[in-house]
Amino acid sequence: MPRSPTSSEDEMAQSFSDYSDDCASDSSREETIYETIRATAEPPAGPMDDVHANSLVVRVLVPDLQQTKCLRFNPDATVWVAKQRILCTLNPGLKDVLNYGLFQPASGGRDGRFLDEERILREYPQPISEGVPSLEFRYKSRVYGQPDVDEKQIAKLHTKANLRRFLDLIQHKQVDKVLKLLERGFDPNYHDEETGESPLTFAAHLDDVVELIKVLKDGGAHLDFRAKDGMTALHKAAHSKNLVALTALLELGASPDYKDSRGLTPLYHSVLVGGDPGCCELLLSQQAAVCCQDENGWHEVHQACRHGLVQHWSICCSTEQT
Repeated sequence: MPRSPTSSEDEMAQSFSDYSDDCASDSSREETIYETIRATAEPPAGPMDDVHANSLVVRVLVPDLQQTKCLRFNPDATVWVAKQRILCTLNPGLKDVLNYGLFQPASGGRDGRFLDEERILREYPQPISEGVPSLEFRYKSRVYGQPDVDEKQIAKLHTKANLRRFLDLIQHKQVDKVLKLLERGFDPNYHDEETGESPLTFAAHLDDVVELIKVLKDGGAHLDFRAKDGMTALHKAAHSKNLVALTALLELGASPDYKDSRGLTPLYHSVLVGGDPGCCELLLSQQAAVCCQDENGWHEVHQACRHGLVQHWSICCSTEQT
């Protein structure tokens, strides 16, 4: 999952550890994440006065660790980079850290919300009338709009049987039954014990699931929630060469530049697996960043050449030149 608070997206892409099934255990994976974050973190460049003049001071509450920190962020950096900045300051006490996010509590009649990782911090205005603005750093779960949610009743929905059944309903595309569970308050942001998939990443593998993806999104599924292997639903759709699911996710607001646990984007995966170049073209039409770099320094064009994907190579090269 995520990595370091570097000043550019290219540097960010190099700072991730591999979350493949070959890793020893979940705990060792989490430790590797924190070690990588600290090893790759670089001090801000330029005079300190300039850094302070262009920075945003935020009080960050970490409920799961019962900690509060005041940190400076570059308001022109992405939420993803700010997330790495926070992780650099924490002891390795959180699990599944890539599914933690910055949460803006409800205020001024606006519901609480998780900040989208590929948007710029400046795009989320912070109330300054009450002093230093505050954000929470917490695990991504469904955000309920109703103030009188019965948490005990909702907790009863999340039995092992219902968690397993929910994925079965998705596999068989029983949209009505999925919708009923979501209307009762079911939270679709979780990992299946057997597959490691979330409901949304699981759906991204399937055919003819546009309506199902919309229902999951409307029912509180986060587009940037990652499966156990560190990939978002957009990565899964690209990896599965599922142009229909990829289109649906992008139309719902997913960013083409979400990072997986290795810092790789859906575009990189699209080239890596080959197949329909339409997936590659679609991502680039949505302004997907080119020149994502893996741990070996390879970009999309390297993978296209390696696998003899002439169309993918041509598409990526033409985009780089423009």
